[in-house]
Amino acid sequence: MTMIQLLACVGMITGFFFLLHLRPVEFTDDLFSFLLRKPKTLKEEINEATRRKKPGILKKEITEAQDILVMTGRGSRFSLVCAVSLALFAAGGSFAIMIGNFFLAPVMACGFLFVPFWYVRLTANYYKKNVSAELETALSIITTAYLRNEDILTAVEENLHYLNPPVQNVFRDFVTQVKMVNPDVEAALKVLRGRIENDVFEEWCDALSDCQLDRSLKTTLTPIVNKMSDMRIVNAELEFLVTEPRKEFITMVFLVSGNIPLMYFLNRSWYETLMFTPVGQIMLAVTAALIFISTALVIRLTKPLEYRR
Repeated sequence: MTMIQLLACVGMITGFFFLLHLRPVEFTDDLFSFLLRKPKTLKEEINEATRRKKPGILKKEITEAQDILVMTGRGSRFSLVCAVSLALFAAGGSFAIMIGNFFLAPVMACGFLFVPFWYVRLTANYYKKNVSAELETALSIITTAYLRNEDILTAVEENLHYLNPPVQNVFRDFVTQVKMVNPDVEAALKVLRGRIENDVFEEWCDALSDCQLDRSLKTTLTPIVNKMSDMRIVNAELEFLVTEPRKEFITMVFLVSGNIPLMYFLNRSWYETLMFTPVGQIMLAVTAALIFISTALVIRLTKPLEYRR
């Protein structure tokens, strides 16, 4: 009976979308835009500026995910992430209703709602690592060419085809700006400095700007590039140390979750008590809530450290 009611609810919602000529992506965009709306009153703006009133958990996760997507050049995928989040929200609640545990429904719905935003947070670390690796290669070959010809525009043009996106796009825009928009190299270097969020890259751009005034300072570029190689090695070691607790947590989650179907084969009465009695259903809801809360804490506390010196 519950399954029939759930299917009827899904059909009714689908019918509303067809009648109102709404697309799921448009609906999620409007919904999450409402959650991210800016303060309307002066008091709310002051509280937000002075951080007296902290944003809610959902709003904070959505804002951070949106910032990460924009920073990594995937801002257009924010609508897709919101749509997947809303779909998982419905799927989590529907699964709990299908197994007859109404205590678990809000926990599963809210927990699965955050899964896409947690995934975005995890992928940001790998994106930064890949950009740093490509940036190390780019700075090395461009610096070598600049030490030879003392012309940064020529050095970038000579090696542009050796670079890979997204670093290639950044340096291509630099060449286009100098050749087509504004021949001021120092102004173009300032714009280039803000295109990639990396401390060594920003230091390299600053040193390159100084070289436009004094060519003898070009010897400072090579140590800066070598610093990036040293940082990559140290960051890899730190990431390995931080990844171990995360792997142990994932193992424990699989063990806890796997005990439920395993109990069906080991002791049928315990399984029925856990699945079909109010006390057992409340225990399952509490366990699921603890898993989701722990996942959020693990993602925040075990993010890879970054060596910056």
